[in-house]
Amino acid sequence: MLEISVRKVANVILMARELNRAEGELRAFIDRLTEEEQIDLVTLMWVGRGSFEAEEWAEARATAAHEATTPTADYLIGTPHLSDHLENGLDALGISAIDDEDDLIRGG
Repeated sequence: MLEISVRKVANVILMARELNRAEGELRAFIDRLTEEEQIDLVTLMWVGRGSFEAEEWAEARATAAHEATTPTADYLIGTPHLSDHLENGLDALGISAIDDEDDLIRGG
């Protein structure tokens, strides 16, 4: 279902939590993602904030692809509670990023 790895989402979650310190790093990370990965990241955020249900993934993804007029990094960084929405989106899909987050925090 996801074109982006859970580890990459975990990276975005961790950097979004430290936005004051890591905005440049987060922006560069998102900019390096493929278009498909960026679309999934936006879709995941939308599902996590309740704009779409997990069952509406295909519709949400198509909408994200169609409405991508702002650079993805600008859009996501300007979204309040980004890390929470991404975690909630993963949860809605039955996916956990906790192990990946812990691994990244430990430097793995």
